[in-house]
Amino acid sequence: MAEPSPHALIEGVWRVEATRIVAFVTRLVRDVGVAEEIAQDCLVSALEQWPVRGTPQNPAAWLMTTARNRAVDRIRRDAKLAENLAELGHRIQDHDEGLPIDPDAIEDDVLRLIFVACHPVLPTPGRVALALRLLGGLSTAEIARAFLVPEATVAQRISRAKRTLAQQRVPFEVPAPDVRPARLASVLEVTYLIFNEGYSASSGDDLLRPALCQDALHLGRTLAGLMPQEPEVHGLVALMEIQASRLASRTGDDGEPVPLDRQNRGRWDQLLIRRGLAALEKAQELGGTFGPYVLQASIAACHARARSPEETDWMRIAALYQVLFTVLPSPVVALNRAVAVGRALGPQAGLEAVEALAEEPALRDYHLLPGVRADLLARLGRADEARAQFGLAASMATNAREREALLARARELS
Repeated sequence: MAEPSPHALIEGVWRVEATRIVAFVTRLVRDVGVAEEIAQDCLVSALEQWPVRGTPQNPAAWLMTTARNRAVDRIRRDAKLAENLAELGHRIQDHDEGLPIDPDAIEDDVLRLIFVACHPVLPTPGRVALALRLLGGLSTAEIARAFLVPEATVAQRISRAKRTLAQQRVPFEVPAPDVRPARLASVLEVTYLIFNEGYSASSGDDLLRPALCQDALHLGRTLAGLMPQEPEVHGLVALMEIQASRLASRTGDDGEPVPLDRQNRGRWDQLLIRRGLAALEKAQELGGTFGPYVLQASIAACHARARSPEETDWMRIAALYQVLFTVLPSPVVALNRAVAVGRALGPQAGLEAVEALAEEPALRDYHLLPGVRADLLARLGRADEARAQFGLAASMATNAREREALLARARELS
């Protein structure tokens, strides 16, 4: 097997280590914007040096050490911190080896970073966008797709968020227990959006980005240990565990998407399903009014418990989506409810629910709206209309694999 090129190796290492590097540097410089700049400088240095000098024996340690050294240089050059060199020495004393501490510890740099990115001084959209950028390594275009908003809007949110955190001198720490609940909703939203980008990539040539799913699962499990009395934390963990159980079956041999009703359920990871169901049970035992993550986990559990597509309890799923819509009245939830209605009550009922969403501004450029409409039309035997809608959905899809799958559905109807 041929050795990967230096650029391919750098890309792979960077994808895994970027978040840790940003978090580590933020601990030193106390500014997420500066930390991201330093991390990017390290990436540029690797791209310049490794092809010429050879790949370091420990690429991750090289990046971390380079980042540490540049952070120290930056602090020393900063006139505002010139009188605090003693503090500088204290900050870097524990990092002479250039490697982060135990990633499973609750006081882990990545967890601190996500709480900083979700600080109350930021508006909720800014918190989510910044954390997705720093923790998920997502581009502004990918975040825009996740939120169904213009890319320029996301860029402005990230820029303003970094500036606000620096101006307010937000501490780099896990918040105290008495203020954690107020910041939990944004943290959960960020964690799930990171997971969802890995589960169904909004752009690129691959449907899946499993590393993002693993990062989100790690954060979710850590949060569950930190806040064991919060049902929504366990609900989110349950949802991610159950969805992650299907990763191996979501694509075919050539990387093409495989719909849920065509997946080989024998490839579903039963360990993850058991963990997910256990987390859902824990959330339900805690009681109270169920939030969006407990409800979505309950929907995922219906699929996980069905031994075949025919055994899926679509009536219960449709009812759960109705409850979810009262808690989270978004157009995407309404579209998912229409899919469930189409399965529970027939394609005509589903199509009527979809048509009611046709004028929703947030769904105007959302490829799944014509995609769902096409599927329902095909089930009704209206092949020409379905083929046109599959073509429209393909033209709107930004993920290459999804686009190919939609075009294949259209060809099947020719």
